[in-house]
Amino acid sequence: MTTARRGGLAGPVSGGGHPSRPRSRRSTENALPADTRLARELLDGLAEAIATTDHAGIVTLVNAMAVDLLPELTLGTDLARCAVPALARAVQAGADTFDAEHRGRRLRGTRRGLAGGRCAWYVRDVTEEQARTDALLAERSRTAFLAQAGSRLGLSLHRDQTLRATATLPVPYLADAAVVVHRPPPPEDEPHWIRYAEGDALPATGVGSWDLAAAVPGLADALDGDAVEPSPWLNAEPADLAEVLPDHFGRPGTLLISPMLNAGGPAGALILIRRAERAGFDQREIELAREFAARAGAALAAAELYGEQAHLARVLQNSLLPPELPAVGGATLAGGYRAAGDSLRIGGDFYDVFPTEEGAMFALGDVCGKGVGAAVLTGRVRQSLQTLRLVEQRPLKLMRLLNRALFDAPDAARSAQFTTLLLGTLARQGDGGLVVRVAGGGHPSPLIVRADGTVDQVRVGGMPIGALTAARFVEAEVRLAPGDLLLAYTDGVTEARGGPTELEMFGNARLRQALASGAGLPPATLVDRLLQLVDEWLDGQVHDDIAMLAVAAAPA
Repeated sequence: MTTARRGGLAGPVSGGGHPSRPRSRRSTENALPADTRLARELLDGLAEAIATTDHAGIVTLVNAMAVDLLPELTLGTDLARCAVPALARAVQAGADTFDAEHRGRRLRGTRRGLAGGRCAWYVRDVTEEQARTDALLAERSRTAFLAQAGSRLGLSLHRDQTLRATATLPVPYLADAAVVVHRPPPPEDEPHWIRYAEGDALPATGVGSWDLAAAVPGLADALDGDAVEPSPWLNAEPADLAEVLPDHFGRPGTLLISPMLNAGGPAGALILIRRAERAGFDQREIELAREFAARAGAALAAAELYGEQAHLARVLQNSLLPPELPAVGGATLAGGYRAAGDSLRIGGDFYDVFPTEEGAMFALGDVCGKGVGAAVLTGRVRQSLQTLRLVEQRPLKLMRLLNRALFDAPDAARSAQFTTLLLGTLARQGDGGLVVRVAGGGHPSPLIVRADGTVDQVRVGGMPIGALTAARFVEAEVRLAPGDLLLAYTDGVTEARGGPTELEMFGNARLRQALASGAGLPPATLVDRLLQLVDEWLDGQVHDDIAMLAVAAAPA
């Protein structure tokens, strides 16, 4: 008889190459080793704990891993009443799985039915696997917390908003209550605090004392900016934090104090407080609290810097806003102003009116650029005009003096900025009219609206102020009869882009049409109407600075 191999199995065959009898699938029982010692070695070598029971639920076999993980399971034990509670409950309930802590390990079991009403429980130790899963979930949770905190803190550009976000974000994720102790802006010296506890509707604020810093270990160091490692403080006394903790909070269990540092020095300190029934801070939570406090300190520094800049901008804006126009005999005046749509709301367009013995002197200009740089030059031009008009009131002569003064400034060569300007004088006439003398320095020519609706242009051109040392300027003289009006404006009016395409300029034609239709209106009414038309044309679009000054001969 020969032996042939087919599909990796060996079996006897006849001399003709055909099986002597049909092959049948071998049963599982025949496949088991007959050597009980070998079977035992195979079972003991498995990484799973195995316990088998008979039809009555009595343990009939346990392998070596079961002895290690479940020493309570011995031969003859009734599995439904065993000393492994989770397993006993699963057997009683007829469940096929259980998942529970036992002897400090995480166990996960699965039941499989066997022949004759018997069954086997396969139990795995998933402690390390669960630890890795928990660590991954914890890391995702920390990452999500820092992402949310970074977003909230990044959007808080005001000091008070940043402090509120710093106090509210850690609760309840990191603590049951959070207190931010910070130094207020000068001249105040006492430390201020803001607190938020779980269950509070809104954060609470107050003014503390330096006794608080002395009573809480590490708080004084954090407020001084010392980069000390945050550390838990156990068994804190309620009296030490009585002035900042809510009455219903009770005894704190653990406190964690972290300095809020920034590049400019200490910004404050963050105190995270947990109740006594909550576990203390582990090392990862300490590191997370330190990272959050650092971000909060940087955000607070940015908010303080923004606040300082906003304050300076307001001061600068107030100094540059067009002044209230004085009363001028024989004339009616009105001005209009719109700063460019930037965050500082300060720009380079301006107008001024100075009373004189004959009537008044007026100026309207447009500084190159916008923002702080243009505002600084605007202030210089207006201040120079205030001074130079005391020695020269003829528009053309005054414009030449102003041009020379700008070039004599120490940083004139570095600034490379210029100004378009209109300078004019108003002189009363006996018949109730006005004689207007206007000098132009590269500025759009003013328009005259006659009482009959005719719109004329006062042709003055010239070169911008501060562009060339030998710049040439042009002067013209016109007469305003009672009912006539002169409008000086900056190019922000005609170059305002909007309309159906959002790119079309308002233009000279629309301006002339609006003036013609408003002939005979008082200057203030006409200026308001023009501003409204430009605003409607812009429809919220970004625009350049806009300034206009209207002068009319007062009715006789």
